[in-house]
Amino acid sequence: MVSGRNRTKVNIKDKEGRELNQVDQFKYLGVTFSEEGESETTVRARVKAAWQKWRELEPVIADKKIPRKLKTKLYTTVVRPVILYGAECWTTGVKEENILEKTEMRMLRRIKGVTLKDKMKSEDMRKELGVGSMKSKARESRLRWFGHVHRREQESNLRQVMDMEVPGRRPRGRTRGRWRDLVDRDMRELRVVPEDADDRDFWRRRIRTADPSLG
Repeated sequence: MVSGRNRTKVNIKDKEGRELNQVDQFKYLGVTFSEEGESETTVRARVKAAWQKWRELEPVIADKKIPRKLKTKLYTTVVRPVILYGAECWTTGVKEENILEKTEMRMLRRIKGVTLKDKMKSEDMRKELGVGSMKSKARESRLRWFGHVHRREQESNLRQVMDMEVPGRRPRGRTRGRWRDLVDRDMRELRVVPEDADDRDFWRRRIRTADPSLG
């Protein structure tokens, strides 16, 4: 593969010894990986898939006779998981988080039956409908995966890859955020440290973002 700004070439072979062709991006288990390590392509693909699922539920969402609580539950249990599939591996920045925010609010406005002209704040909307933010749910996914890998033996491949330090200097100026940078930020926000992940139950409680309406 070729990676990074300087496009360092790395030859990768399969178990039969055949060299794999270089591509700009590839999809694995529904998640798109790019040579630059960005997640915008994947986020947009997940959003598109979620809207397809949403359209299947449109008759229910648009029906004024159906309780709003049921519509909200359909969103949190059917639609939102489609968007956040694979979120534990995303490397998101401001652009990707804005895409998630706009998608989330567009869906919640439809559930509540309001428009942009009503100028309702995002936090007020979430509080009234009883849902956690997409950003916080993505953070929960990242930290859950981090904890899972952290509890592996030091000799495991997953643990070694996660903990490895790539030699060399990063370029000057504003550089693209790394997955571990996001995890470190997440832990600072929740005031936890890597060692806390050793206790699985404690870690799960601390990183969980509950939907108020669901308990």
